[in-house]
Amino acid sequence: MSLLNQFIDKLSRLKRANTIYGKAPHKPVLLLSIIELFDKGVVENNRFYINTDLVGAFLENWRLLVDTTHSADFTQPFYYLQSEKINGLLFWFLQPKPGCQVNAYIRSVNVLSNVLDYGYFSDNIYLLFTDAAARSMMRLALLNTYFPQRKAAFVQAKQSGNSYINNLENYLLNEPDVPYQPATAETEEDDFVRGGLFKKLVPKVYNNTCCITGMRLQSSYGHSFIDACHIIPFAVSHNDKVTNGLALCPNLHRAFDRGLVAISNNYRVIISPHLIESEEHPYNIKQLKGVEIALPQDKWHYPNLESLEWHRDKVFKG
Repeated sequence: MSLLNQFIDKLSRLKRANTIYGKAPHKPVLLLSIIELFDKGVVENNRFYINTDLVGAFLENWRLLVDTTHSADFTQPFYYLQSEKINGLLFWFLQPKPGCQVNAYIRSVNVLSNVLDYGYFSDNIYLLFTDAAARSMMRLALLNTYFPQRKAAFVQAKQSGNSYINNLENYLLNEPDVPYQPATAETEEDDFVRGGLFKKLVPKVYNNTCCITGMRLQSSYGHSFIDACHIIPFAVSHNDKVTNGLALCPNLHRAFDRGLVAISNNYRVIISPHLIESEEHPYNIKQLKGVEIALPQDKWHYPNLESLEWHRDKVFKG
């Protein structure tokens, strides 16, 4: 039997915990999500980070496939997939960050992402995932085995593009006529995905440019070095819309968060008299006083005036 056939057989016999709601569906959903990231071209190597792409795909697929009252806990299969074997050998591993250990299950996605660098497959299993035909067979095996009644609706939803991630992105972008509304009791993992999208979308609507200095800094690998700054902190507002954000270079992000810089209702820079710096330096912040910030192209992406007013009233040191 080929390794692919052996692995597909293994996928149909995953270890799943018995619960009062039935057998846990977490591992099949995680594996389907990993397959999806390969299909989208998101995966660049054998390193699977706990990020917006993977956690978002997991939550989206969970909503499409799971009709029991199990908790959509991403961290559970990411950790316990380590117990699965093929031909007596483990095929999923976790790589902790330097100085950290992951010796027990960690329920919090934020804590796990802070101590874990990435998960990875054994080399031979990773090669199977890189083949599109093999992935198609894996997907079919997982859907037929664990979600036969939801399979048709799942495929249709994927083809329609009306997905959790797309709808959430449009909501955070404050796009007009978006039907999506966040759940009344969102989980830590929902917040994790929203926060990750906020960090990506705010620089995007500002063309990866600091709205105060006009500095634009990216790498050829597609990384932006411009920060997404909350106007009202998320802990206060629970608001990750781009209208509650500004694209700032790191030093101005810190100055804004500490109340040394603010933005007026006509979108001009206000400098706190408590700011101490070398004014002879060519990059001093005080020279930015009164500068009109660069705004996004679309008005529905503009920073919210009430949020700017809250920041001037509650944070700014005038």
